[in-house]
Amino acid sequence: MEERRTILVAVDLMLVNVAVALAFAIWSVRGEISWVTLVTTQFYWFVALSVLWLGAAFATGMYDLRLAAEFSATARALSRSLVLVVVVYLVVFFSSPTELPRGIVLYHGVLAAGLLAVWRAVYLRIAWRGAFRRNALIIGAGNAGQTIARAMREHARPHYWIVGFLDDDPAKLGKPVSAQSDLRVLGASRDLTRLIAEHDAHEVVLAITRDVSDETFRALLDAQERAVEIVPMPVLYERLTGRVPVDYIGDSWYVALPLGHAATRSIQPLVKRAFDLAAATLGSLLFGIALPFIALAVGFDSPGPLFYMQERVGQGGRVFRVRKIRTMRVDAEQNGAVWATKNDPRVTRVGKLLRKTHVDEFPQFWNILRGEMSAVGPRPERPEFVAQLEKKIPFYRLRHAVKPGMAGWALVNAGYVDSIEDAQTRVEYDLYYIKHQSLWFDLWILFRTVAQTITFGGR
Repeated sequence: MEERRTILVAVDLMLVNVAVALAFAIWSVRGEISWVTLVTTQFYWFVALSVLWLGAAFATGMYDLRLAAEFSATARALSRSLVLVVVVYLVVFFSSPTELPRGIVLYHGVLAAGLLAVWRAVYLRIAWRGAFRRNALIIGAGNAGQTIARAMREHARPHYWIVGFLDDDPAKLGKPVSAQSDLRVLGASRDLTRLIAEHDAHEVVLAITRDVSDETFRALLDAQERAVEIVPMPVLYERLTGRVPVDYIGDSWYVALPLGHAATRSIQPLVKRAFDLAAATLGSLLFGIALPFIALAVGFDSPGPLFYMQERVGQGGRVFRVRKIRTMRVDAEQNGAVWATKNDPRVTRVGKLLRKTHVDEFPQFWNILRGEMSAVGPRPERPEFVAQLEKKIPFYRLRHAVKPGMAGWALVNAGYVDSIEDAQTRVEYDLYYIKHQSLWFDLWILFRTVAQTITFGGR
């Protein structure tokens, strides 16, 4: 899959630079300036626009292989990238002490969007061809096997061709794994070597949550001797979705536990704290500038206080209080705490805009300065919901291994929670973040959060 992503990035980068050259050609015609002169004196535009476009494309998900497999999703991401590029350039244009050209970005934006749209359509035609896909066999036709099959089809369909399943239960042989699936059980573990040869399989996914039998283990050794990749279901699921599959860990419980995660290392907490202080200080200054306008908008739209307080559960299960900008009617929770839902009628008109841009969370910069929260981490939950979720979601308490954050891996991928199922999805994203956290990962999450803010991608 990384090879496909590399190809997408490389061709996109080439076309972005072609668009710069064509934009120079238009500029030279309209301005009666030599194209060669423009290229030699304004070469920095190749670098600046390449960085700007690639950054926008990464932030809007154009290199998410699941989105890249559908042209409609790619087109939406491409549109958001164009908006992001224009907005960032306008900010630079109006804040720059020197005069910058306007036409180059307009010409380049239209040309780049057109070239990239054509290229991605061609990529889709090629990506779905059998020669470019990996044939995969899944050992285990139970819930874990069916879950990884759905993830492979949903997140990496052009990359994988699922040949079928293997299972040692004789009653499943030759039958579909479920009423909703066209995939069948082709044989038992002892048939693995034969099925690899028959179907030219490149990868075997081990989706068994119990101990592997001696027969299955020998079959896996034979497969590895044939240079076939063997990958456990939880590992592949993480790779495809950015989540830890808490329901399917089985005997491999250590896969879910973030053992030795970054927060347990001596230097990492200091680096993260310095980063938090810098981010919160800058954020507080920007929030202070915008606060009078926010207060006027909230007051005109819905009578009541500008802020409200809530208790949240933080690192180590400690309860602290956060302040948020009010986005709902004053009587929204007169009957007790209730999850916000999609298109919640309690949300005000201004509140919808504040939520889409995440501005309602800005008062939590104070919690970061106090050390109760971090710039990036799992979103803190209310105590009423934590008591309920700990009983129903495996490994839920591990979310409290690190400080909660204003931005988070779960927030940029799954939004807010309005059900037990959504809460479990968020836990899976949170555990992935805790296992893989680093300064670069935090910067990447913040970058995507800012992109969502600019393009109104929140909820």
